[in-house]
Amino acid sequence: MSADRVMAAVPGVVPPHLDSLTTALVVVDGHNLVGYLNAAAQTLLAVGQNQATGQALAALVRDDGAITDLLARCRDTGEPIALRQIKLQPMMYDDVHHVVDCSATPIDAGNVLLEIVDTTRQQRINRETALLSQLDGNRLMVRQLAHEIKNPLGGLRGAAQLLERELPDEALLEYTRLIIREADRLRTLVDNLLGPGALPRKAEVNLHELVDHVYRLLCNAATGDVHITRDYDPSLPTIYVDRDQIIQTMLNLGRNAVQAVGASGHVILRTRASIGATIGTRRHRVVAKIEFEDTGPGVPTEYADKIFYPLVTSRPEGTGLGLAVAQDLANRHGGLIEFDSRPGRTVFTLLLPLDGESHG
Repeated sequence: MSADRVMAAVPGVVPPHLDSLTTALVVVDGHNLVGYLNAAAQTLLAVGQNQATGQALAALVRDDGAITDLLARCRDTGEPIALRQIKLQPMMYDDVHHVVDCSATPIDAGNVLLEIVDTTRQQRINRETALLSQLDGNRLMVRQLAHEIKNPLGGLRGAAQLLERELPDEALLEYTRLIIREADRLRTLVDNLLGPGALPRKAEVNLHELVDHVYRLLCNAATGDVHITRDYDPSLPTIYVDRDQIIQTMLNLGRNAVQAVGASGHVILRTRASIGATIGTRRHRVVAKIEFEDTGPGVPTEYADKIFYPLVTSRPEGTGLGLAVAQDLANRHGGLIEFDSRPGRTVFTLLLPLDGESHG
């Protein structure tokens, strides 16, 4: 199969320009054997032209059969067919996943031109923008709800204290003390919902000193056959943050990871620098990524879209506040927490800008 057929199938594109396209182009024959990839396709699939030629497309990517079905439908109908938001993973890498839009166009004799547009970055921006919007709504709702709860709680506690003074029977005092204890517990819960009220008190710190502090706390708290390891990028510069708030943020993420693996598993604390990264819609020159990876069962699908909501938890003993508070504290530093989860590998990533925009 020659590249001439590809050029004929893409009107107006001259041969030298195929490799300058950002759209990945792949031509497969009637048996889904690869005959041609342009430069964008080679980058996306992490394979060279010579290595890919003659190989089955299914041997180069994992896609749960979505692209194979798309190609079959294209041949059956003889018409171009498009499919959006396909999850695609190059066979060369276990930890690289893309979200792509695909269109298949029949050429001749069973040959099909597959056009693949990588929408992973745009999907991530959309997801982060939604998270930030969700955070603003959560913060307003929680503050209004908390103030509505705190006022009657104070009256309830005061009434119980007054009643306690009037009760002659010592045995009856247990009931008023129970009311007072529960009122105090609910007040503490509401205060945690509201989160730290003060603005971050930022200072220049070594990020790895904070991660090390969290690492030691997690090691002391871990039980059973739980292994916690560190994987640091020594090139990370210092950062301006509120030390206590960022420690609390990382501790909440780390505790979740340790709890997720149960009595046996592996937790990794990893740091990396990401150049030209975005947080929401804002692009930063350099961003610090602090990852908390665990080998637990993963985030249940039904909780994936609401995991950062207050009081949402998949654990019976959980309060549902850890991630909500952590997300709020990260946002106060211009950062964000995102996650990727599947059974056996869940990664929560704290993103913090390092390019000076975190100064406050």
